[in-house]
Amino acid sequence: MLDTNVVSDVIRNPHGSAAAMIESVGDAQVAISSIVASELRFGILKRNSERLTFLVENLLDRVSILPYEDKEASHFAEIRLDLERNGTPIGSTDLFIAAHARSLDVTLVTANIREFGRVPGLKVENWVGPNR
Repeated sequence: MLDTNVVSDVIRNPHGSAAAMIESVGDAQVAISSIVASELRFGILKRNSERLTFLVENLLDRVSILPYEDKEASHFAEIRLDLERNGTPIGSTDLFIAAHARSLDVTLVTANIREFGRVPGLKVENWVGPNR
C-alpha cells in the first residue's frame, strides 16, 4: 500500500526509485488507501493544475484503491490509544492510513518511516530514499 508521499514522488520523479519499484512489482501488486486517494484529490484541487490533475488521475486509474471499512476503524482506535499512552502520537491522516494498512496486513510503502515506524504491528518500507 503506497503512502501519499510515495505517490507524489512517482508523479514528480517518474524515473525515480519509487517508480522503478512499482514497475518492478507491477501495477497489480500496488494499491492505495481511499484515504490516500482523498489526500491526492485534495492536492489537485488546491493547486488547480490541469497537468497535475491529469498525472494524479492517470496514476489512480492504474492502481487499486482500497476502501476504508469498519475493521480499519477498530485498528485506528487501538493504534491511537497505544500511541497516545506512549506519548508518541502521529497525525490523524497518517493514523487512518496506518490503520488501513495494518488491518489488511500489508506493507505500507512510505518515505516517512520515522512516524509510521512507531505503529505497533505495521510493516513499512521506503522506496523513495533516506528515511525522514
